[in-house]
Amino acid sequence: MTQSIETAETAPSPEPSALRPPRPTPRVHRAWFVAAVTFVTIIGAAAFASLPGLLIEPLHGEFQWSRGTIGFAVSVNLALYGVTAPFAAALMDRFGIRKVVAVALTVIAAGSLLTVWMTAAWQLILFWGVLVGLGSGSMALAFAATVTNRWFVARRGLVTGILTAAGASGQLVFLPLLSWMVEHHGWRPASVTVALSALAVVPFVWLLLRDHPADVGLAPYGGEYAAKPAPVTGAARRALTVLFKAARTGPFWLLAGTFAICGASTNGLVKTHFVPAAHDHGMPVTAAAGLLAVIGVFDVVGTIASGWFTDRFEARRLLAVYYALRGISLLFLPMLLAPSVHPPMLFFIVFYGLDWVATVPPTIALCREHYGEDSAIVFGWVLASHQVGAAVIAFAGGVARDVFGSYDLVWYASGALCAAAALMALVIRRPQSGEVATAGA
Repeated sequence: MTQSIETAETAPSPEPSALRPPRPTPRVHRAWFVAAVTFVTIIGAAAFASLPGLLIEPLHGEFQWSRGTIGFAVSVNLALYGVTAPFAAALMDRFGIRKVVAVALTVIAAGSLLTVWMTAAWQLILFWGVLVGLGSGSMALAFAATVTNRWFVARRGLVTGILTAAGASGQLVFLPLLSWMVEHHGWRPASVTVALSALAVVPFVWLLLRDHPADVGLAPYGGEYAAKPAPVTGAARRALTVLFKAARTGPFWLLAGTFAICGASTNGLVKTHFVPAAHDHGMPVTAAAGLLAVIGVFDVVGTIASGWFTDRFEARRLLAVYYALRGISLLFLPMLLAPSVHPPMLFFIVFYGLDWVATVPPTIALCREHYGEDSAIVFGWVLASHQVGAAVIAFAGGVARDVFGSYDLVWYASGALCAAAALMALVIRRPQSGEVATAGA
């Protein structure tokens, strides 16, 4: 395999752990403990992503800001979340996972806490949009991809599914508590709770997480022992170099396009606008938030199952099925919104929950197939497109509600986009012999 960018740009001297001889593999591999710590960290940090959909009505009522303005702050958050991800993956190669994630959690806490004292819309954009967006981007799915790539050779699809479920479901299971706090005590205590949740997991990261199997003298799970590579310098340059090389290949644009539609139809639309859309039809905010939490519960099942399927079936075909089913469900949603929860709505919630981020394991698998050792950074850029798609719909959804007085047009448009994503997934071709090395070179 042609030498990767990571090897080409390493510092001359190895880390001390690179010289440490391998130890006997324990009965329960340390990789599973690292995955467990990562899971808890992602769950604990996920509260910050639960709040935007709950803030739209309270902020509109207190400050008289338009839904488009509030949606713009959310879109800045989502866009920075995505754009930061590939640089965060490169920074993890340079400074280590623990340092990057600990700093990111602290930035998230600061941004969330500062919103308590805001009095103008630009402060919402700065604190929630910029600070929380930058911090959350460093805690993005590239974090899960980096941990999986370093610590696992076998069961990568399954572990990816588990860690992905932690992020997506954690964002949703916090909703009942936060919606109750917003309704009974206002949005400020909820924002403080988000800040404290992010800070609470910093000690877990610093004390329990390890950057590489060689740090503890082990081989990755299902693989052979390899010395820890030296820190990679030029994190920003490397992230951009990987982007330019990947951008010359067709699969990158197809993956980026499908994942942009994924973000538009989940984070940008449902997570941001489902609660206010349901409230428009007379449903209490707490009931609508509870439905999103149920999506989070079933997302765990769907995403872990998707990881299991990814280890056994062709990833591009799985993507096509997932996007097609999601598009069909969104076309029916406007007819299901009502003042109370009824069986057809519950069926939609369960169905949509199973599909919420089932697209992530096969997308990561396709990045790995086409881009080898640079796949975590490539996936970071693909994730950036996910968040740009989410940002566009978060803003457009708010504007559509202001202009048309309804979200119906956005639901239908997102359903049609999902159909296009299904077709794009089928076009992605399999890598030919030696192509992975060329893409990563």
